Amino acid sequence: MEKRVYLNLLYDYYKDLFTIKQQEYFEDYYYNNLSLGEIAENSNVSRNAVHNQLKIVENKLNEFEQILGLYKTKQQVLILLKDKIDQ
Repeated sequence: MEKRVYLNLLYDYYKDLFTIKQQEYFEDYYYNNLSLGEIAENSNVSRNAVHNQLKIVENKLNEFEQILGLYKTKQQVLILLKDKIDQ
């Protein structure tokens, strides 16, 4: 699965665990397709600050999924339901 799609799926589960600013940066970058420079300009911060926050969010999303496994569990449930329906 493409990294961008996977991160968006994880974000749907875990977005409330991030600060408002982190949510804004993530959504601007991944949903609204803004560049780091555009986000930085809109937020009056450096491009590097936006980049660092996005990396923190990406790493935390992967960490949360490793610990909590909400996405993985949902996929397993969907497979079981599909198998049950197909029987």
